[in-house]
Amino acid sequence: MSLLMLDSRWKRFNDEARACPCCGVQFNGIFDIGFSEPEDWPHAPYTGAPVEVEDDVLTSDYCRIDGRHFLRAVLLLPVRGADDNFGFGAWVEVSRDVARAYGETFGDDPQPFEGEGLLANTLPGFEDEQGIAVALTCPDPAERALIHPLDGPLAEALENGISFDDLLDIYAASGNDIRPHLTQ
Repeated sequence: MSLLMLDSRWKRFNDEARACPCCGVQFNGIFDIGFSEPEDWPHAPYTGAPVEVEDDVLTSDYCRIDGRHFLRAVLLLPVRGADDNFGFGAWVEVSRDVARAYGETFGDDPQPFEGEGLLANTLPGFEDEQGIAVALTCPDPAERALIHPLDGPLAEALENGISFDDLLDIYAASGNDIRPHLTQ
């Protein structure tokens, strides 16, 4: 048994039947944080339908801004002691060739995909990591590409995992500080 399982906050965080005594909010375990568009997207936000403004395009998985190409991908960070990962749904700026290669993974004969790019969102808890170099892999064409930071704190978090307190800090940095709801 991991020490995390002994943490009363973790137990409350994963007890979907428990309501916070102060406000009634309920939790059901780890939830991901996603970005609807790259940070540089200058137009109306994505709301479920493709957005096209002149040559700029934004869909749920692809974006083009002034000839720059972006793919939506997932960065999965292990939570130490937990069975589940925490995920950032973020955008990666890629070359036209990488965007084209990724698009070909959805054809009649889907192939695994690998590419490189630059992280295009500021991730809560990792604010200094925007623009870092990342590798992309997509071993299963039925799923989004995976982000693999090449260096720095995000690469370290991917390799070593994050603590539950780190996860709570990420939620707080995203504007969703749930810590007060887990102490009672």
